[in-house]
Amino acid sequence: MRFPNLFSLEYIMKEQTSMNIPVTQNSDIKTIELFAGVGGFRLGLEKANSKKNNFNIVWSNQWEPSTKIQHASQIYEKQFGSFNHSNQDISKVKVSDIPDHDMLVGGFPCQDYSVASTLKNSHGINGKKGVLWWEIYRILEEKNDKAPKYILLENVDRLLKSPASQRGRDFAIILSSLNSLGYAVEWRVINASEYGMPQRRRRVFIFASKKDTNFYNNLKNNSVVKNLDKEGIFAKTFPIKSIDETKIITNNLSDDLVDITNNFNKETPKNNAFLETGYMIDGIYYSSKIEVDYDGQYSVLGDFLEDEKNVAKEFYINDDELEKWKYQKGKKSIERVHKTTGHKYTFSEGSMGFPDCINKPSRTIITGEGGASASRFKHVVQINGKYRRLTPIELERLNMFPDKHTEGVTDTKRAFLMGNALVVGIVERLGNTILKEVEP
Repeated sequence: MRFPNLFSLEYIMKEQTSMNIPVTQNSDIKTIELFAGVGGFRLGLEKANSKKNNFNIVWSNQWEPSTKIQHASQIYEKQFGSFNHSNQDISKVKVSDIPDHDMLVGGFPCQDYSVASTLKNSHGINGKKGVLWWEIYRILEEKNDKAPKYILLENVDRLLKSPASQRGRDFAIILSSLNSLGYAVEWRVINASEYGMPQRRRRVFIFASKKDTNFYNNLKNNSVVKNLDKEGIFAKTFPIKSIDETKIITNNLSDDLVDITNNFNKETPKNNAFLETGYMIDGIYYSSKIEVDYDGQYSVLGDFLEDEKNVAKEFYINDDELEKWKYQKGKKSIERVHKTTGHKYTFSEGSMGFPDCINKPSRTIITGEGGASASRFKHVVQINGKYRRLTPIELERLNMFPDKHTEGVTDTKRAFLMGNALVVGIVERLGNTILKEVEP
């Protein structure tokens, strides 16, 4: 079975954007996309639809500081046009140059969010230089009464547990800083494959809503359990089984970010302060473990593979190279010596399934997926008795991108970009829920 390419809207947009004409839609929800990569949020939101509302991306920013050639930004412009797209370090962009908007979205890096001065300090927050969360905060703060009503963010799930010495401290800083700006916040760790999508990719999604919005008021008026397992945005979009009220974690957040930086979870640093789902309103948070409740169809890796006649020969693994792959995937116990201390130790790792099972969802795509060299973590499938790596198109499909979305750069770079991307289907489903719930 081939992966159906259903992104007809994007093909229409390509025709318009080839001349850098701004794409206009009947939209109430003006949206900006930060840390845009190759446009995963945009694809998902523009696939979401409603009879009354749509999303319109009015500004986007993508900047990769570690590379001279801005591959992701180039692909973004190729697919969506250059109109209102910024390929500039976000820290150097004036907030006054960013159009007013209703929603801000982005997949920001997981970093150390600690601060050196507090919200109460007249000089404001002094976070670590280069930490991109504070650029989001800067936009929200400087927009003031024109700050967006909604925020939708994505990050690795370890955000809820970082740093290891104070589990949850960084996420507590995010929650408290959003609370200071008048937002309620919901979050959920979502494994895309558990809701019928083709990749086992666990990420935390964060949705913030400003005071006086429907989302905020619902959180304010409903019971804690109802918010977590029935009425919150994530419960409505990605169903879970009923939550046991006695197992809900709740606590107050300090409004002093330096206090959080220095003291959050210091007494029990190895205990998780935040679990897989939760919400925060008025400085109080509630969190719980979850059990998925999904009865729809499931996707498997084999459904998304290209026809073998279209697979280039360089993706196939010859017999000599195959032994290297088997070694990388196999169980190991190796004596090593620490370079600094001279201490001898045993490095061990278990075996991995080889080749990858095509009758299950794929493993998580990583940034090092590309290239022909043998690797423990790259995908390898066996088709008609032959072993091969996944093609860029197959990697795109596993993230639910259109075929050839990243075409124009090397195969290794295309794999890297997909390793950095998100699963578009998650954003599309969240977008549909937002469209249904927003004020007319």
